Amino acid sequence: MSRTATIHRTTAETDIRLRLNLDGQGKSGISTGIRFFDHMLGLVARHAAFDLRIAAKGDLDVDQHHTVEDVGITLGEAVQKSLGSKKGILRAGYFLMPMDETLAAAAIDLSGRPRCVIHAKIKAAKIGDFTVELLEDFFQGFAQAGKANVHLRCLYGRSSHHQIEALFKAFARALRFAVSRDRRLKNVLPSTKELL
Repeated sequence: MSRTATIHRTTAETDIRLRLNLDGQGKSGISTGIRFFDHMLGLVARHAAFDLRIAAKGDLDVDQHHTVEDVGITLGEAVQKSLGSKKGILRAGYFLMPMDETLAAAAIDLSGRPRCVIHAKIKAAKIGDFTVELLEDFFQGFAQAGKANVHLRCLYGRSSHHQIEALFKAFARALRFAVSRDRRLKNVLPSTKELL
């Protein structure tokens, strides 16, 4: 069964078209108007082994907040939709991602209970054209719409660029595990509550 989703999200502030294939090959085509953010989303596709297309137009003349947050929401909606019944998925995943002098950790549970916790002390206010404080808005949006627990931590690192990149890569790798299927449990919902 195909695990894909196409989402078109429109608000007064953004217009986002997104296509997702959970069982892809890491191919991406991303355009949000924020080049560093495009790069991070491309990393998510590659490291999660998703095929991901995003075309986002937002009110960047105001600031980047609406675009970044709404892309997170749209990606969360797409993951939720593409998982279908969630039977047979591993449900949870974690990953430690080294990047040169930086080490980041991510843990994700597709539990149906949204929560996002981020611990990262990033010195830079901007990386390229990306406003760093919006990192949390993206992941909060994803957690809410994806009905997921998302825990991210940068354990250490000197470079702000490396810290953010390691967090996105760790997130992608953890999500890749969480959405993966276990053949032995293909008809089993991974919850004793029988509800996710």
